[in-house]
Amino acid sequence: MIVKLSEQEIKRYNWYIWRFFIGCFAFIIILIGLATFGVFGALPSLRDLENPKSDQATIVYSADKQILGNYYKKNRTSVTYKQISPNVLNALVAKEDNHFYSHSGIDFWRTFSIIAYNLIGSRQGASTITQQLARNQFSTEERAHNPIKRFIQKLQELIIAIRIEKHYTKEEIITMYLNTVDFGSNSFGIWSAAHTYFNTTPDKLTPDQAAVLIQTLTSTTRNSPRRNPDKALMGRDFVLKRMVDEHFLSEGQYNEYKAKPLGIDFHPVDPNQGEAPYFRDFLKRQIKKILTSINKPDGTPYDIYRDGLKVYTTINYTMQQYAEEAQKEYMRTLQKEFNEHWNPRWHNYAKEIKNYQLLIDSGMRHCDRYKELKLEGNTDEEIKQNFYTPDNINLFTWHGNIDTLMRPVDSIIYCQFLLRNSLMSMDPTTGYIKAWVGGINFEHFQADQVYRGTRQVGSTAKPFTYAQAIDDGYSPCLLVPNVPDTIYYPGSPPWCPNSGKTETVPGPLTLRQALAHSQNWITAHMIKLTKWLPVAELAQKMGVTSHIPIVPSIAIGSFDASVYDMTGAYSVFVNHGMWTQPTYLLRIEDKNGNVIYTQTAPVKKALSDQTAYVMTYMLKGVIEEGTGKRLRSQYDLNNPIGGKTGTTNDNSDGWFIGITPHLVTGIWTGCENRDIHFRTQSLGEGANSALPIFALYMKKVYANAGLGIKRSDDFTPPKDPLTIELDCSKYTQQQKGTNEVEKKLSF
Repeated sequence: MIVKLSEQEIKRYNWYIWRFFIGCFAFIIILIGLATFGVFGALPSLRDLENPKSDQATIVYSADKQILGNYYKKNRTSVTYKQISPNVLNALVAKEDNHFYSHSGIDFWRTFSIIAYNLIGSRQGASTITQQLARNQFSTEERAHNPIKRFIQKLQELIIAIRIEKHYTKEEIITMYLNTVDFGSNSFGIWSAAHTYFNTTPDKLTPDQAAVLIQTLTSTTRNSPRRNPDKALMGRDFVLKRMVDEHFLSEGQYNEYKAKPLGIDFHPVDPNQGEAPYFRDFLKRQIKKILTSINKPDGTPYDIYRDGLKVYTTINYTMQQYAEEAQKEYMRTLQKEFNEHWNPRWHNYAKEIKNYQLLIDSGMRHCDRYKELKLEGNTDEEIKQNFYTPDNINLFTWHGNIDTLMRPVDSIIYCQFLLRNSLMSMDPTTGYIKAWVGGINFEHFQADQVYRGTRQVGSTAKPFTYAQAIDDGYSPCLLVPNVPDTIYYPGSPPWCPNSGKTETVPGPLTLRQALAHSQNWITAHMIKLTKWLPVAELAQKMGVTSHIPIVPSIAIGSFDASVYDMTGAYSVFVNHGMWTQPTYLLRIEDKNGNVIYTQTAPVKKALSDQTAYVMTYMLKGVIEEGTGKRLRSQYDLNNPIGGKTGTTNDNSDGWFIGITPHLVTGIWTGCENRDIHFRTQSLGEGANSALPIFALYMKKVYANAGLGIKRSDDFTPPKDPLTIELDCSKYTQQQKGTNEVEKKLSF
């Protein structure tokens, strides 16, 4: 039955309907007004809009503009509009906001038509790119689940979107969006996504690659090309079809790209991955210290993990690779020799290794397993039982990590028997560090042995005594009897070194020969003449910062020092007596390219130019006829090279510091605990445990002409004529000098 309404009733019902819509419209206007004035929560200020905040990774660059690695909480690096491929822009607009270039932040047609689009299977979101940017970049609250709160948040996003459109161009908006959005796999922004999924840069992304990345925005987990490749493939094809609909691609191109596989070249970015991990870890600590005294223009401190800084270092990417390759190549062989040397079938560790049980107990207490068990409330007895119960253990080997079933206590023993090694290579003139290898594997052993670790230096300290002697006027051609001598000094018992484990060369010998063959007795003779205080002071002037006791035994290296300090000290010989602090950092820029810090290396005079040059002549003798001669005989390095081997008590530490006209390189090898070491001089000496790494490294460097380091170059003589005779056959005061030394030492 149809009820006919009167004209008056129709007018009344129409008024109700209009009043309802007007009321809803007025209510929305009121809500928008309240939201605009911040009643429901503060909106971003004009300053916030002009200076959007987003976490951006700090990038560490090598001297040759290669990326060494990143520091971040979120792996994000910004790019400019011109650095983004048009394929990415087209894919984003086609899928997310096809009216992006024509609307003013809100696409009213899209808002009302989105239901129809979804009903026919055309999956599209309701928010414009600008609205999504407003939500992701400028909203301070998490997305609410309560529908009323979410409605209010949506109003706020609309207001922010309109404001964004007023303050930014379309290019700036879409660039800001692509720099901040999450693509999954810890990749924030298009730069990180391109590197992570395709190992390329944003400007080189092809249409199908761009489509793969843009489709992940729907759901970074469900549409992940790594976790769900089938869904990602469907999502890619959908984006490609939308690009056809928006006339960004032809049908032929669509069919071509649709036929291709995903083509993922997955490179997950890990803060610990990349080149020079020990150096980057050390650098991170130094940058944090630097940033404590530098503020942004708004007065807030810089954050290394969030502010997108650019750090430019002195490390040469190629030379760093050469150094790591040389270490790996030789340490694999040396470790095998060490394992055979200490084969447990023939050796009882508990009896043959001093403090063996103490070493095991200490290793247990310092490992992560012990700390975790302690936090769980286990007793010492329960923890000990855990360590003696087999478990799955991941171990480092020179052939790759392995998982094996073993007792945790045995893994401690295994790690204690792993030889450690470190290397630093620097330009002696500029002080720039070119390569930094702080250990054998950062994943398993994070203690840096270049800067933070100090070890006994052994015979690498001898050049300090000889340099002081040359500076005091003694000739490198001075003949000294190679016999023992006892030194008496106040407050301590008489001291006389043993001959050293190197073969004693019968004397007399010239100072150059004595240094070449690392003869302890003649070195002791010379420190008796020069005195140990001036030698200690010279070592400190040359950059050794660790404690040097004022005792005669420093002549043969009884003190500890770092590879960093010792390498820097040897650079004085090459750099005409000038010490330039080893430098690793050039400058730090903010995300906009403004320089906020520049490092200047201190420079000071440590030796006379003449003495420094004579020391290069003496150190070349080590390679020509002494303990480093295998550089020539075994590795065919016959060009001008000097250096010094070093071996400490019980062969616990092996050193080699090599000098060339363009590079000074220091290398140390030894176990973590000094009580574990080679038992024979032939295996444990620096000439065997450290020198070969220098040789392999330098051969790679010399083979690369692009580095500009030539074999033929020799050490530069002083500007003034050399007054010290280096041709010992012309040295006319030999016998007189010998008599004077004999008289002073009372042989």
